Amino acid sequence: MLDTAAFKSLPNAPGVGYKAQHFAQIMEHPDPVQWLEVHAENYMGDGGRPLAQLRHLAERFAMSVHGVGLSIGGEGPLDLEHLARLKHLVSWLNPASFSEHLAWSTHDSHFYNDLLPLPYTKATLGRISDHIDQLQEAIGRPILLENPSSYLAFAESTWSEPEFLAEISNRTGCGLLLDVNNVFVSATNLDFSPQGYIDAFALEKVGEIHLGGHDEDQDEQGRPLLIDSHGHEVVDPVWALLDYTLERSGPKPVLIEWDNDVPEWPVLAAEAERAAFALDNLPQTVAVPA
Repeated sequence: MLDTAAFKSLPNAPGVGYKAQHFAQIMEHPDPVQWLEVHAENYMGDGGRPLAQLRHLAERFAMSVHGVGLSIGGEGPLDLEHLARLKHLVSWLNPASFSEHLAWSTHDSHFYNDLLPLPYTKATLGRISDHIDQLQEAIGRPILLENPSSYLAFAESTWSEPEFLAEISNRTGCGLLLDVNNVFVSATNLDFSPQGYIDAFALEKVGEIHLGGHDEDQDEQGRPLLIDSHGHEVVDPVWALLDYTLERSGPKPVLIEWDNDVPEWPVLAAEAERAAFALDNLPQTVAVPA
């Protein structure tokens, strides 16, 4: 396993998903933001303004790279060309964190825009663990693996999601990325307790917490259906679930994701300010898992 102590870490503070239209304001008035996340696939070119801006940002902020195109849960082998581009990006940027989704998005030669779920079985566990080992070997560092948002459950699953993620971490040495909004979305759609999910999660392995907005809809039976859209402010029940999580995990790096209908910088900064408030107002004694 890779030595996690050999690399930088993110501050236990608010971060935001970086968008190019916010560059000037982030550089001039970043508070309370202390770190930034970028999507790897947006920075795999050879030059130009995006990479120049990213280099400037990396001189000032801790950086997190989030991959969305590797299809780490796919049945086929990892795309070696994509893996090589990831390695190049990580090599020169030297981010404090690199993460991927517990999901798949490719089949044969087809690429899907959605991050699709998979059953939690022994076969899936072995395949994903092998893919993570290959990815970590390629980029020379441990990754964080993110819990998905779910809209259906697989009858063939033999593991709960928290158990499955913990076992992958045990096998590969990767850390975990806990998306609290994804927990809330999945809990609503699949009718389970989001607090129970957090209680079962390996919080000691969490290297980042994510928050984002979601859309509200209904299924064919008229029951609530939430869609993880990253296109709205974080709703109050998700903020409450963040408080519940931090009271059990202790302070963690907390990211605000807003990828669709991106607002002006003051709106995004206000969401980060609310995350800072949650981190600054933890109880004096926090039950940190052993």
